[in-house]
Amino acid sequence: MRGEGGARLRWRDLPPHVRDGVGDVLGSPVVRADSQAGGFSPGSADRVVTATGRRAFVKAVGPEPNAHSPQLHRREGRVSAVLPPSLPVPRLLGTVDDGGWVALVLEDVDGHQPALPWRPADVAAVLDALAVLAAGATPCPVPDLPAAADALREDFAGFDRLAADGVRLAGLDELRDLARRGVASLGGDTLAHADLRADNVLLTAGGAVLVDWPHACRGPVWLDALLLLVEVERYGGHDVDALLATSPTTRDADPGELTAVLAGLAAYFLDGARRPAPPGLPTLRQFQRVQGEALLAWVRRRAGLAAG
Repeated sequence: MRGEGGARLRWRDLPPHVRDGVGDVLGSPVVRADSQAGGFSPGSADRVVTATGRRAFVKAVGPEPNAHSPQLHRREGRVSAVLPPSLPVPRLLGTVDDGGWVALVLEDVDGHQPALPWRPADVAAVLDALAVLAAGATPCPVPDLPAAADALREDFAGFDRLAADGVRLAGLDELRDLARRGVASLGGDTLAHADLRADNVLLTAGGAVLVDWPHACRGPVWLDALLLLVEVERYGGHDVDALLATSPTTRDADPGELTAVLAGLAAYFLDGARRPAPPGLPTLRQFQRVQGEALLAWVRRRAGLAAG
């Protein structure tokens, strides 16, 4: 199951004043818009062309159906505005924000999303991009970002909530201990994307570009590579443990800490999958269930825990 599920708006669905505001950012009215799929957002995602031929990528969202979505766009805009140009990220050209609707106008990256299941060359390209990110974003160049431990602490407590609700899960006590260790393992001062999946990557002739930055935080140098390999493992066909042992940003990490963070992520997915779907995101919980079950199997294998 690909990481997508928002009932996306299209360019024509945006209020006229938002479309006009995008044209103001670009210096000319938009005359063409091609909608893009992927991602968990009810907002629009369009590659646009102006009357003067200028190209850009525009993502916009309003307060309905999901009131939380505009705040995510605002957060992404603040982060994107200060990302160093040397990093493998798209450049922010401007924003439109009327207090309800938010549109981000970004550089149009000439690339495509990785195919699923992941191909070896595509995995390698993203791991290379993460090495560039680590070299150029340690210490973290974005001010006031939350620490990964603070951003993920509540998510990693998912096994505690499962236990409190009487959910039966083999090895739950050991998994709870691992997830707690995972929180303690998240120290570091490297800029982390913190939401890496195929739908947040564009592959170009010059390498991989990492897009969609609302969840950025400061954490260990290996966090993003670990998150990427969660999806790679779910689709199969790769020795993800060997990749962790050899990739530039993960090869020096403590394997036990990596396993503990994977346990925390499994806790987040499995706990979240039990909840009602958020407005405008009808497939999110199914995605979390599939991801959580696959991740739990990986954690048990690495930690030597029986499946029960």
